Amino acid sequence: MAEPSFYIGVIGNVISVLVFLSPVETFWKIVKRKSTEEYKSLPYICTLLGSSLWTYYGIVTPGEYLVSTVNGFGSFVEIIYVSLFLIYAPRHLKLNTIVVVALLNVFFPIAAIAATRSAFKDEKMRSQSMGFICAGLNIVMYGSPLSAMKTVVTTKSVKYMPFWLSFFLFLNGAIWAVYASLQHDVFLLVPNGVGFVFGTIQLILYGIYRNAKPAGLSNGSSEIAADEEEGLTSRAPLLS
Repeated sequence: MAEPSFYIGVIGNVISVLVFLSPVETFWKIVKRKSTEEYKSLPYICTLLGSSLWTYYGIVTPGEYLVSTVNGFGSFVEIIYVSLFLIYAPRHLKLNTIVVVALLNVFFPIAAIAATRSAFKDEKMRSQSMGFICAGLNIVMYGSPLSAMKTVVTTKSVKYMPFWLSFFLFLNGAIWAVYASLQHDVFLLVPNGVGFVFGTIQLILYGIYRNAKPAGLSNGSSEIAADEEEGLTSRAPLLS
């Protein structure tokens, strides 16, 4: 009979897949309009970086194949998102985007993997060093939900923080934190615990401001802001 952590991990995989697919509507708009307009590529580039490194972590860490499967899927999806940005980005932004992609999605992962493999001969130490890098990156990426929460409080509008995105950040963090606890994996536990806390705060803010009178940005800006927040999913998120 499978361990409880397996079933929790499978649930986490399903939730994470839904979060990875959440920006599909945004990219459908980009394809139809043949322009990225004011949308930014950095959230997706950072998510691809995190997903690729978590995939490697899951591969080199015994018993963490559920981490590698969902992040492998996430890497595939994010490659599509980033590729669409490269295709439809305005000419003056395309070169900058290519440079950032080369640095964060090609050079950094290769350098991180090469460094951990050359610095440590023991597989456990390699796994732990990669886990430290992954957890650190995810914690840094939580600046996005913090920014979203600040915007909600400032504008008194939840248009900039979609309910379902906040809910899945909460649920994703909770499920993977439980999984990490069962697996005794501190590198998964810390960032997902942070995600759970931030998701909880976002849901509380949603309850406070969902009927409040908005102040601040125009309707056009609010649409971009809401879709941008979709891209920032946390992508901390997807810490799996």
